[in-house]
Amino acid sequence: MSIHAETIFRGLLAAAGLFLIVFVLWDGFETIVFPRRVTRKLRLTRLFYHYTWIFWTGTVYRFAPRRRVETYLSFYGPLSLIFLLVVWASGLIFSFGLLLTAFSPTSVTAGSTSIFQNNLYMSGTNFFTLGLGDVTPHTKIGRLLTVIEAGLGFGFLALTIGYLPALNQSFARREESISMLDARAGSPPTALEMLRRHSHTEGLDELWDHLYTWERWSADLLESHLSYPVLGFFRSQHDNESWISALTVILDVTSLMISGLSDSCKKQAELTFAMARHAAVDLAIVFNVTPKQPDKDRLPPADLQQLRALVAESGIQLQTGPETDQKLAEFRVMYEPYIFALADYLCLDIPPWMPESPRKDNWQTSPWPDIGVDTQATAKKARGQRHF
Repeated sequence: MSIHAETIFRGLLAAAGLFLIVFVLWDGFETIVFPRRVTRKLRLTRLFYHYTWIFWTGTVYRFAPRRRVETYLSFYGPLSLIFLLVVWASGLIFSFGLLLTAFSPTSVTAGSTSIFQNNLYMSGTNFFTLGLGDVTPHTKIGRLLTVIEAGLGFGFLALTIGYLPALNQSFARREESISMLDARAGSPPTALEMLRRHSHTEGLDELWDHLYTWERWSADLLESHLSYPVLGFFRSQHDNESWISALTVILDVTSLMISGLSDSCKKQAELTFAMARHAAVDLAIVFNVTPKQPDKDRLPPADLQQLRALVAESGIQLQTGPETDQKLAEFRVMYEPYIFALADYLCLDIPPWMPESPRKDNWQTSPWPDIGVDTQATAKKARGQRHF
């Protein structure tokens, strides 16, 4: 290779290395440090999650047993975070390997490999600050790159350590409120059960307090998942619970209350609906999903009439009439297309407005049928054994 051609080749290597370093570091900055929503489509993290999620879900639904699908899908969130960190680290090591090849010949104490292999190996030892010394730079630029990469590797480790606790704390805050829905709205939660379980004396007053809590939960969900979209892939502890189902039920209940209760009783419902709807729309933007209408109406007129009758039996009177129905339909159009798009993309179920069949709440179940809260089964068994 001529001197001129070699100079051009080294310049191309240097340009490629610098571009990759900036590309990876900026992507890491936007993902970990930058607190605002990033809508730019050409991002390493966005491409990583888009294609790995498609591959993961396709593999799980094709090969996993049906009863284990949810379990295998739940592995994706934590594993994707680990693999993303590996991708970032590999990109930086490869980039510095290109720079070292462009600017600095190396000295090898043992063995003989290509120049790029030597520099890639040295880049890896620099990034993880191993300092083995079997491959060393010969030029000032090479030594400078070695120091810079070692500093980046140390900073990368520090950011990673600080990133994981923040994710765990945000996940814990989200799941705490979701778990509380078990006793307040059923498993899975539904709008009918939430209203019926607050139909006792002073129940509506308690519901207003809960709606204020859920307004704050929706705001926290929005901010945490905008800053750390990977949390959207983290699934809840129980298969019949999720942040999508919780958000849907809150929107269902508040839209029903806004359209069906008197003006003096619905102010907090309006505030909670606004915050929850804001979260649904912005998260649909973050996950780059297109809003879509459901194939089947979640609440056809007959079911709406039945829901109102069941709520009335519990002591809560909801307004009826064409105007009320139209108002409820308008509110549903404001959020259901976004909820359906998010649920379809994340492979999560949307809860119905009413329980499809009677079932126990999660807190009422146990792997041991004769122990704990399953007192009726225990009592029946005891009565059957009295002849002994």
